[in-house]
Amino acid sequence: KQWYQRRVAITAGTVEEIKERICNIEQVAYEDLCFHYAGVPLEDDVMLNDALPNLATIVASGKLLGGKVHGSLARAGKVKGQTPKVAAMEDKKKKRTGRCKRRIQYNRRFSTAVSQFGRKK
Repeated sequence: KQWYQRRVAITAGTVEEIKERICNIEQVAYEDLCFHYAGVPLEDDVMLNDALPNLATIVASGKLLGGKVHGSLARAGKVKGQTPKVAAMEDKKKKRTGRCKRRIQYNRRFSTAVSQFGRKK
């Protein structure tokens, strides 16, 4: 698509008059044209001299066609709702890891145990 910008000098009038002028220049339908100033849509009966400052830039844009949104809001949370509730597990003590585990292992093997001959039972 090619995008272009057209500047039209407007002296006075209502938004409706300007829309008709732009529709004739651009060959678009009147209903498809929207005017915005500072992000706010302008109504057709607004007088431009009263509502806008001098040398204000009005943005004319066409209406966008609506389309489908991916997914349906009616199905939101479907998987979570279908998942069966599982009872919480009993509190188990967590296994010790790292330095703490090695310290306990060392104490069990070497410091408190009396050395015995043969296999470990």
